Amino acid sequence: MSGLTTSRPDLRVEPDVVDRRSRLVAAAEPVLADLAEQLGDAAYCVVLADRESRIVDVPVGARRLRDRLAGLGVVAGGVFLEETTGTNSIATAHELRQGIAVHGEEHYLEPFKGFSCYGHPITHPVTHRLEGVLDITCFDRDDSPLLRPFLARAAHDIEERLLRTARRAEQRMLAAFQVAAAGRNRPVLVLGEGVVLANPAAVELLDPVDHIRLRELADGVGRRGTGASPQSPPVRSVRLTSGREVSVRFQAVAPGADGVLFEFTDPGEVRPTAPRRGPVRRAPARTADCLPGTPVYIGGAAGTGRTTTARSLTGADRVLIGAFDASEAAVRGEAAWLVDLDAAADGAPGLLLVEDVHLLPEACAVRLRRLMERPDLWIALTGAPLAELTGHGAAVAAACPAQIELPRLRDRTEDLPDLVRAMLDDLGLGGRLRFTSAALAALAGHPWPGNLRELRTVVRTVVGRRSAGDVTPRDLPAGYQVSPRLRSMTPLERAEHDAIATALRECGGNKLRAAERLGISRTTLYSRMRTLRITV
Repeated sequence: MSGLTTSRPDLRVEPDVVDRRSRLVAAAEPVLADLAEQLGDAAYCVVLADRESRIVDVPVGARRLRDRLAGLGVVAGGVFLEETTGTNSIATAHELRQGIAVHGEEHYLEPFKGFSCYGHPITHPVTHRLEGVLDITCFDRDDSPLLRPFLARAAHDIEERLLRTARRAEQRMLAAFQVAAAGRNRPVLVLGEGVVLANPAAVELLDPVDHIRLRELADGVGRRGTGASPQSPPVRSVRLTSGREVSVRFQAVAPGADGVLFEFTDPGEVRPTAPRRGPVRRAPARTADCLPGTPVYIGGAAGTGRTTTARSLTGADRVLIGAFDASEAAVRGEAAWLVDLDAAADGAPGLLLVEDVHLLPEACAVRLRRLMERPDLWIALTGAPLAELTGHGAAVAAACPAQIELPRLRDRTEDLPDLVRAMLDDLGLGGRLRFTSAALAALAGHPWPGNLRELRTVVRTVVGRRSAGDVTPRDLPAGYQVSPRLRSMTPLERAEHDAIATALRECGGNKLRAAERLGISRTTLYSRMRTLRITV
């Protein structure tokens, strides 16, 4: 199904991507050195691969066997996945997340059928995430059943060293937190892998969802460094889920450490050292600014809340006297539609709502523009985004002095926590059900082609499954369990991300069907999913 033949692999070799200073390598080095001493000149090779199933090194092995494997792509940077190399001890252990033995003919690729291989996953003891795969390979004639427990013991030793490294990192984070928080009333926070340290001021200031934004803000700090000196750590202005804007100074807790220290101040106290990056969106006009009697156009993609925004214009002294859908003019006939529109316009004073005006026929658009000129009549219109309007729809919208442009949900994911809370409140579950930060982060990675309407459907689906407690990513519909995008994307990458995520969602997570729908091979789909950080 992946288009892979048994004669040769579809192997990628990415030596420049290999991280030889990672936690995995640091934890594995003493264990691998011990394996080299134990194996001596025996005809075995030990291979270490990272969490992407990319070979980091082949540090142990007889020269003849290592040269033979190198000719088959078993070199630093070689990516061994089942869809590109078939069944083997690295790819299959990575896929199954469990120890595996592959003997001779059990290999999918013909060139590997002369070998016996054992693979074992390396799992982080704290986070329980896959960190890599350890493999031992030999010629089929040198196979031994003792290799399986031998390899499992070595993988366990690496995991133990990862645990000790994590504990030392926690100690460094605690020390940095204590120094920063000592004698201060300002909020102080430390975020590490599986660790959150916060003083009372930070607990009061921050919502768990804010942690996601802070992690994204500090992406690249820590092991990779920021490029800023310790004397001048970067400062950014951040808007929290509460709506409050604060300045935050952040830096790695120690060179080579994963934890990041955040110190918060009011915006006026510290001037940011660098401007915030990213696209600047024009703030939409507020509904409160739309004066009665002034025609208003509310534009946006379907599902962005155009109707809700229009109806919010009414109040105790603003009554909705009629709501019309432009699409009905084609169904009922233009004459009948215009008769009802005129009758509503001649009734009691209030707000007259006409939706989807970009679909209006010419005669209806002309009549609507005349009604908009009446000083005693207040009209609100909804329709497509202003930039997409043409013809009569554009002319009607242009005649509105007040215009509100509603952004797509994917461009306002920072509002997701408030939107989800409001939807839960509408369903009467606001105090009983809570979306965790991990669940909100998964939703933030979704392209949301259906905007608020689609989000409301997801929330209702979750409510149908559980009515109290914390909602985790596992409680979301399968097609929405998407990891957040951890890096900024170009417009082309974003479009590609959205197309792949939509295809996966519509195919229920079936990658083969999604690849067929997109017109690409499954191998290409897997590759692009890894590059764009899409997981299902």
